[in-house]
Amino acid sequence: MDDWWNDPAELAGRYAGDIFRLAYARTGQRADAEDVMQEVFVRLLRARPPFRDGEHARAWLLRVAANCANDWFRAPWRRREGPLAESLPAPEGPEPGGALEAVLTLPPKYRIPIHLYYYEELSVAEIAAVLGKSQGAVKSRLFRARAMLRELLKEGDHVSEGL
Repeated sequence: MDDWWNDPAELAGRYAGDIFRLAYARTGQRADAEDVMQEVFVRLLRARPPFRDGEHARAWLLRVAANCANDWFRAPWRRREGPLAESLPAPEGPEPGGALEAVLTLPPKYRIPIHLYYYEELSVAEIAAVLGKSQGAVKSRLFRARAMLRELLKEGDHVSEGL
């Protein structure tokens, strides 16, 4: 198929991992990230936007994922959550003391640009388009996030040297 980027099933196969990673970076929980990912594909099926190419499709999906993850935190049911029952098993989390754990401790406005830059390998311009921010704002958030990560990882090994 020449225009695979207009086929929802093909898009799901190609970009589900990208969307999940962004949602996980925002929510910090696997089940919540899966819920966000599902909402992104529901919106794709409802909207069925015509995409120019694969990059346009990916940018649209990542922007919707960022918006859905933000909406997830504003949902009314989240305000009604109570403590977990003792009988429930603890969720799997990132490796203690690792870089992913440090990234997940960042405030969301810094966590998402870091994720998009380092894990999804988007440029500053692409991140600005996905988040609806200026390139200057994205650069500023990346700079501040790197500084926060350096502080968090100071006690760690050589992980922070590349930041």
